[in-house]
Amino acid sequence: MPHLQWEQEQWRAGRVVAGIDEAGRGAWAGPVVAAAVNLPPEPDRLAETLADADDSKKLRPRQRESLVALIEGVATVGVGLAPASEIDEIGILPATFTAMERALSALPKAPDFLLIDHIPRPLGAWPQQRLVRGDGESLSIAAASIIAKVYRDRLMVELDAAYPGYGFAQHKGYGTAQHRAAIDRLGPCVIHRRSWTPFVQLRLPLREIE
Repeated sequence: MPHLQWEQEQWRAGRVVAGIDEAGRGAWAGPVVAAAVNLPPEPDRLAETLADADDSKKLRPRQRESLVALIEGVATVGVGLAPASEIDEIGILPATFTAMERALSALPKAPDFLLIDHIPRPLGAWPQQRLVRGDGESLSIAAASIIAKVYRDRLMVELDAAYPGYGFAQHKGYGTAQHRAAIDRLGPCVIHRRSWTPFVQLRLPLREIE
């Protein structure tokens, strides 16, 4: 289970710590969403309040929704995103970094140190620790994972109403048989990532994508 070992090391040095994670990096459609979470240096309170927090992928939707309320009740949260058009323009990794920077900018107080679920290179010039499977190691990262996932899932449900027929409310823009069948039937819509590998594999004409 995620713990506070990494956070406490920084808290003892008087630093403000933010955990960061993203959701939607591997999707075919919709934005990549990042969340930054600044937990207070109160280990006992956090251990009790967020005892069920974990990597968002290991939790059921109802558990994630309940935990969002608990996280927002004890922490400050920032969310940032990069839409499909920006992903197509600059690429998924730069767009992910952009979303993370926007999430950090949305925090009421700038952090002194970042804990980040593993990314291939440092995020900006912040002092930071990038952790492999960090959402299972750090409670701050796990909390950010949950916030990002729930925020993005809610957004994809809204986009399902705006772009009906694709099943975004069910698959949240990820590559599934249902999603591929919808693209074959309807062609891509404006929130599809037209530079994404699946569209190259599907050999869709550019005029359909536009």
